[in-house]
Amino acid sequence: MIVTHALSVLLDSDHIDAVYIVAEQEWRDPILEDVKDTGLDTGRIQGFAPPGKTRQLSILNAMQLISKDSQEKDTILIHDGARPLLTEELLEKCYKALSGHDGVMPVLPMKDTVYLSDDRKSVSELLDRSKVFAGQAPELFYFKPYYEANMSLMPDKILEINRASEPAVMAGMDIVMIPGDEGNFKITTDADMERFKNIMGEGK
Repeated sequence: MIVTHALSVLLDSDHIDAVYIVAEQEWRDPILEDVKDTGLDTGRIQGFAPPGKTRQLSILNAMQLISKDSQEKDTILIHDGARPLLTEELLEKCYKALSGHDGVMPVLPMKDTVYLSDDRKSVSELLDRSKVFAGQAPELFYFKPYYEANMSLMPDKILEINRASEPAVMAGMDIVMIPGDEGNFKITTDADMERFKNIMGEGK
């Protein structure tokens, strides 16, 4: 499974004490079986959370499972199951960068010229691409302030959130950017899947 590739680094990292997975009930046993079949230790998988109406509500569902046992200095690392090529190197960089900040987000610089379109049909404005970055996962935060930032957006404003870092930024948390990894792409399209298969040596 793609998610097992993503889990492999997390379950093997000294930085991670527990893993919570957001998944529908029908996928939970197959995920656990696939992880076991791959030879990974499932001991750190502490639970599953139900998906929410949006990605951010899914994240909040998982945080609500964790919140009752969280300590002051606990952190939360949020990763996409559809980003299978996470590396230990990127994970290490996230944790090293956290010191002195409230959170960390890997980013990639924009290579193409970036335009703003108010009507989504014609160009309204040319943006300075040197100031525009594409965010990646995993995103790392101190748990308690991040959880409070999300809860402050309930029940309606949280529906407008598209990126995990948005509630943190809106709450005034200090989120530092670090260089992302071009190989840590998200599988969204058929072309992404073909790229992943080719990397794994499974392409035609």
